[in-house]
Amino acid sequence: MARWLAGIAAVLLIATGGFLALSGRAEEPPLPPAPQPRLAAAVPLSPIPNAPEADPKSKEEKRFARADKDEDGRITLAELVEPRRKAFAKLDANQDGRLSFEEWAVRTIDKFEGADADDNEALTPAEYATTAPKPKKKKPNCACA
Repeated sequence: MARWLAGIAAVLLIATGGFLALSGRAEEPPLPPAPQPRLAAAVPLSPIPNAPEADPKSKEEKRFARADKDEDGRITLAELVEPRRKAFAKLDANQDGRLSFEEWAVRTIDKFEGADADDNEALTPAEYATTAPKPKKKKPNCACA
């Protein structure tokens, strides 16, 4: 019998709590009035010029145009290989037209030893940063410079 009474009391408590929760009315705080707009009468605004036109060439078309040195609409093997000759010639120590592992390794070892300032045969982050390739100077887009 006590279980029945406890169950009925629990149901009544839950029902009363639900009724009170759903019938509660919270009041929203009133919003403060909007601030007055500030007038910028002292500084006259100039009209905004038209935005520049986007380049109609795609990234791939630009890459193709850079490789097509004689601008004939075709890329020959010579056009593709020629820009890399100087870099290859710097590594090809004996100028035999072939790059051996030893020729490449000598250049890499020299670069490592030049960066290893404290001669401990390991590069710190600061020493390693000195091996980064120098950024190329950007050419201006206009003839003003």
